[in-house]
Amino acid sequence: MRKILVSNDDGIDSEALVRLASLAKRFGEVWVVAPCRQFSSMSHAANFWEPMEVWPVDFPVEGVHAYATTGTPSDCVSFGITTAVPGRPDVVFCGINKGYNVASGIQYSATVGAALEAANQNVHAIAFSESHEGSHEVTDRYIESLAAELIDKPLGDNEIWNVNFPGCALDEFKGVRYGCTISQGTFFTGSYKEISRDGDRIKYRVELVPDWKGEEGSDLAAVIENCISVGKVMNFR
Repeated sequence: MRKILVSNDDGIDSEALVRLASLAKRFGEVWVVAPCRQFSSMSHAANFWEPMEVWPVDFPVEGVHAYATTGTPSDCVSFGITTAVPGRPDVVFCGINKGYNVASGIQYSATVGAALEAANQNVHAIAFSESHEGSHEVTDRYIESLAAELIDKPLGDNEIWNVNFPGCALDEFKGVRYGCTISQGTFFTGSYKEISRDGDRIKYRVELVPDWKGEEGSDLAAVIENCISVGKVMNFR
């Protein structure tokens, strides 16, 4: 039976993680290793210098072996591959991320970073993401068929599949676009707003503004136009 490791960057309590683990069960035996808290925008960060705590959790999907950790998403995948899953997993599913992983946002994504850690250890990996807001109808309708298609579909050395589902209703959905390139658009622009001050110490919060101008054939253009984006992301080695 196929062994599947599932992880994310939104934390062990994420509703979308439960959805992905439930999906994964249709393809094999499932292990979940996920951070104990939110770890979004941590990219491929890993903790090599401090001990990592790991503990079993009661997971709301029957038959799933589940663990929470104090590590980053990349740590979770590395631990899952080397330690938690007996004999290593055959495939790693990461997500379902709350928010698109497209364009320049990919470099910050810990969902993609975790999948790239799997690729770095020569394990087939797929990153799944959906709109932070809006409907999940397209995700729920098409994720199983896309997972079935991509779970064994060949990848180049150190590559992952990156799938993004638009947040539109099903009647607005325009189809699946394959071979999407990573948009060179900025996706978000940001500035810092002062929110409090204590003497010389000032607290700021970044304010992100969407800047969606995806070029034709890109991942960003696909989701803007209510399409599923399917493409590859390559790690650096």
